[in-house]
Amino acid sequence: MPLTPTASRPSLAAALAAALVAALLVLLPGSSTAQAAPVLLSQGKPATASSVEGAGTPAAAAVDGDNGTRWSSQFSDPQWIQVDLGAPARLSQVVLRWETAHARAYRIELSTNGTDWTTAHSTAAGSGGVQTLDITGTARYVRVYGTQRATAWGYSLWEFQVYGTTDTGPTLPGGGDLGPNVIVFDPSTSGIQARLDEVFRRQESAQFGSGRYQFLFKPGTYNGLNAQLGFYTSVSGLGLSPDDTTINGDVTVDAGWFNGNATQNFWRSAENLALNPVNGTDRWAVSQAAPFRRMHVKGGLNLSPDGYGWASGGYIADSKIDGQVGNYSQQQWYTRDSSIGGWSNGVWNQVFSGTQGAPAQGFPNPPYTTLDTTPVSREKPFLYLDGNDYKVFVPAKRVNARGTSWGNGTAPQGSSIPLSQFYVVKPGTGAATINQALTQGLHLLFTPGVYHVDRTIQVDRPGTVVLGLGLATIVPDNGVTAMKVGDVDGVRLAGFLIDAGPVNSPSLLEIGPAGTTTDHAADPTTVQDVFIRVGGAGPGRATVGMVVNNHDTIVDHTWIWRADHGDGVGWETNRSDYGFRVNGDDVLATGLFVEHFNKYDVQWNGERGRTIFFQNEKAYDAPNQAAIQNGSIKGYAAYQVADSVDVHEGWGLGSYCYYNVDPTIRQEHGFQAPVKPGVRFHDLLVVSLGGNGQYEHVINSTGAPTSGTSTVPSTIVSFP
Repeated sequence: MPLTPTASRPSLAAALAAALVAALLVLLPGSSTAQAAPVLLSQGKPATASSVEGAGTPAAAAVDGDNGTRWSSQFSDPQWIQVDLGAPARLSQVVLRWETAHARAYRIELSTNGTDWTTAHSTAAGSGGVQTLDITGTARYVRVYGTQRATAWGYSLWEFQVYGTTDTGPTLPGGGDLGPNVIVFDPSTSGIQARLDEVFRRQESAQFGSGRYQFLFKPGTYNGLNAQLGFYTSVSGLGLSPDDTTINGDVTVDAGWFNGNATQNFWRSAENLALNPVNGTDRWAVSQAAPFRRMHVKGGLNLSPDGYGWASGGYIADSKIDGQVGNYSQQQWYTRDSSIGGWSNGVWNQVFSGTQGAPAQGFPNPPYTTLDTTPVSREKPFLYLDGNDYKVFVPAKRVNARGTSWGNGTAPQGSSIPLSQFYVVKPGTGAATINQALTQGLHLLFTPGVYHVDRTIQVDRPGTVVLGLGLATIVPDNGVTAMKVGDVDGVRLAGFLIDAGPVNSPSLLEIGPAGTTTDHAADPTTVQDVFIRVGGAGPGRATVGMVVNNHDTIVDHTWIWRADHGDGVGWETNRSDYGFRVNGDDVLATGLFVEHFNKYDVQWNGERGRTIFFQNEKAYDAPNQAAIQNGSIKGYAAYQVADSVDVHEGWGLGSYCYYNVDPTIRQEHGFQAPVKPGVRFHDLLVVSLGGNGQYEHVINSTGAPTSGTSTVPSTIVSFP
């Protein structure tokens, strides 16, 4: 194979590198002492490889500091080279000096033991030459894992350089107290109702405020309570089963603050409790981002506000409602893996999967989409008490689930993690400390608060749990991506909000690196009750809200929202072109709410994707037809499946338009997909709200147009 002449000047390069790294001092938050500058750690360290081309190109030649010697592999895929740094180090950069025979697709992988690997960088478009890659993580072993060669030869590196510092900083403690905004009750606590009422007064109408609260009820019985929940308020029981914690009373959401209109009752939750409602029926009048999980209502459940005003959709999972659920004015709703005594009424789009007692399939009249089971599901992790010790229970994956994961005297399936294995994150903690906790091997428990991060939170360890309490909110500063997950199994993200900052972020949440090919079916990552917001609390900008690259990911209940009201709102002020982008294969979305993005709300590029329930409104504030023109197409679809996709399926999907700035706008369709046997949709609808804009079709050029001001859906039962 040919050699590429080198024209480098090692002495000059070394001097420049030294000057650069000397300037990169890492400061731990709250510390005034500079940590050691990153240095070259790999030179002269033991190196091994999957193969060598011959005796003249050993693995050691890539870490000898000589740009005239190299490692090269045999002519096949995959191949790897790794270096043992001798001790764990905090890593910051990898430099690859490729010979002509370089990698098109490869990963930089990290390990503390040489056996279990996490991905720090991945690409399918390697360009060769000298590649300088910024990475984060603590590891002893680093390897380059090539999966696709760019030439007919093998893989060949003049130099493989790893930079970082062996000063990994002080060890962060796990566990500890949960902070002042986690309010814990037991049955003997005095003044519980007064404390509930005090927080409700603060939060009832604080839609874009900074207050965050979590109520936790220890196992036992509580009498005569009415926990009214305002914004950013969560209530949970601390038993392993909902029936361990019983409130003889109510957990209530109503809409008195908004004149009986519940369409803005967002960002609150109830979980893991049993209720005996005072009048036989509990009231839960919510719209988006208000999950009702793992609840046992020993009576009925009313989903409308007092007076039966408007309400705009919500979510129930893993719950048992002994009586009837009164849907009443709810425009749409999704219920998963639950048991109900009955269901009444429906406006446009009510979807059920794995729900015992669900109404029969009837779309569009009545508007029920009913699946007997949920293909794959795994319930949200939750905090509980084991004696006096806090633990987090991590439920097991279920396949073709039906009914709750608890009850009937059976122990819940899953595993428990003691709080001592979590870093308890409190307001004021910076991203550097959060990342240090992750590299130490700790999970994360975000206590209620608002967290500004100046760098990406990088979750690279398999099985890591990131759990938020009280809608803990992460705000990326300086245009960074708030959080990224590596190419690893079993990460659990749950219970927090990401709020875009004023400097545009390329994305707010990324699950896996671009171009990954790893199969995660046995232990997928789950994203549950993780909400994305662009604008509303102030100016915010992001190119795309959430990106899913990892195969087999489960996104279970999310609301990805470009704000249509609040502060910092305008067509360009809170610009965000795309809400939810899926590049991974075999991704499942259950309870997908995405609204108001400037272009496509959902872009699905991966194969064999599935969505059960989708709710969407197109951006209200489009100034005119030209602003949304998509080439020759009038407007961007709410849900687009790429032309390259061969297999995709969706059930119970709705898109609504309310172009209140220019009501004459025409939207070509709500849904766009290739016409192929493997691409199938069931129960689609589009609605013009009061005649503010109109749809010409439902999907592609199929389906009747909406018309007039009557707000009557145009529907399709099956496509194609």
